[in-house]
Amino acid sequence: MKLTIELDGKTRAIEIGAEAARSNGRARCTIDGRAAEASAIEVAPGIYSILIEGAAYEARVEPDTTGLRITIGGREYLARIRDPRQWRRNRGGAIEAEGSQRVVAPMPGKVVRVLVKTGEAVDAGKGIVVVEAMKMQNEVRSPKSGKIERILVSEGQTVRAGEVLAVVS
Repeated sequence: MKLTIELDGKTRAIEIGAEAARSNGRARCTIDGRAAEASAIEVAPGIYSILIEGAAYEARVEPDTTGLRITIGGREYLARIRDPRQWRRNRGGAIEAEGSQRVVAPMPGKVVRVLVKTGEAVDAGKGIVVVEAMKMQNEVRSPKSGKIERILVSEGQTVRAGEVLAVVS
């Protein structure tokens, strides 16, 4: 599979070998023409353990209004995947989740702030809840524009990874 990824404004050409799907995430790949051995496993919803050429990384991946927000080692990156097939299918339009969407905790932690109220209108990418994990505060954002149907947590509550925090319709 060949992809073009825009990472913090820099364009990268990525090619992932077909064996990735059948080898539990392990594959040969090229990044800007440089060959590499890589492995990626989703260890929790939106959290990946990545091994590239013997170096290990933990990446948190969340949808953002313009693509993906990726956090690695406390540093945040904005990424957009430019797949020509996807662009043709969607005619280049913005992609936004449809229907009622559950907003889930990306990792276990404690809810430190609820930023919206039930019934409030939100735009895609707007912060809904702030969860603190490992002394870092993570803003969990809306996957779509719509209305807050339900808030299922309160400040001070402990949550597990993947636990539903809110529902946006």
